[in-house]
Amino acid sequence: MYAITGITGQVGGAVARALMPAGQQVRAVVRDAAKGAEWAQRGCEVAVAALDDAQALTKAFADVEGVFFLLPPVFDPTPGFAEARRVVTAVREALESAQAGRVVSLSTIGAQSARPNLLQQHTLQEQSLGTLPVPIAFLRAAWFMENAAWDVAPASTTGVIPSFLYPLDKPVPMVATADIGRVAAELLQERWQGKRIVELEGARLAPNDVAAGFARVLGRDVRMEVVPRATWEALFRSQGMQNPTPRIQMLDGFNEGWIDFEGDANTIRKGSLQLDAVLRELVAPRVVTVSAIKKGSTIEGR
Repeated sequence: MYAITGITGQVGGAVARALMPAGQQVRAVVRDAAKGAEWAQRGCEVAVAALDDAQALTKAFADVEGVFFLLPPVFDPTPGFAEARRVVTAVREALESAQAGRVVSLSTIGAQSARPNLLQQHTLQEQSLGTLPVPIAFLRAAWFMENAAWDVAPASTTGVIPSFLYPLDKPVPMVATADIGRVAAELLQERWQGKRIVELEGARLAPNDVAAGFARVLGRDVRMEVVPRATWEALFRSQGMQNPTPRIQMLDGFNEGWIDFEGDANTIRKGSLQLDAVLRELVAPRVVTVSAIKKGSTIEGR
């Protein structure tokens, strides 16, 4: 039995979908039972627990071979990352009490960096959970290819995608969430002692490569356009962010190259899913929606 947090999202769901065909039993850890209904229908156990509730999590993690933990993303954190600290504290207490066989915790490229930025939430996670007396693997994944979901609308309508990553020809390590799920499921079924770091990428892609991918998938010209660095703070605040500094620092880290993998290139695990396959999945709901609207239907493509 494997307990999976974040199962209603892309990565947690991918972990479960990779485990179940192999005959492994899955316990879906969700905030409320309704969110676990789909997984219950698939044959999973359902445990209801908020990620900051150590007592409920201890029950959810009990009697399992392994736990997959996904720290909920907070893109506009309070100073000091209070939200992440609260969750990590509860998860650590639960894992220690439940004595799970092993833990795979999703982390990120650049988690080893001491420089302030949004990804330090994962640095805190690694520092706290890394001293647990159970085998634990931190899966440091590259930039998600699915982040391109934000680019579908401009690529489809104007053909011009605003990019916070630059130079536009500078490659960034990227990976598909399906590959993250597959590798996490593999790790859960492995045996090891102590703490290990596993880094994962699918391909190194520049913003221009992403634009070219959209052009192939959409069958139209698509290009990237850099969003000037000087406008970021005002733009993010206009979108409702209260504390945009960590996000800006993270983007600086990718652009300046100090957010990168720690290990040797030969040790990095490789994903197999290609960018175009991911983009086709992202574009498909919009294509269906537009097609339905043209036919006078109110059905949304999702």
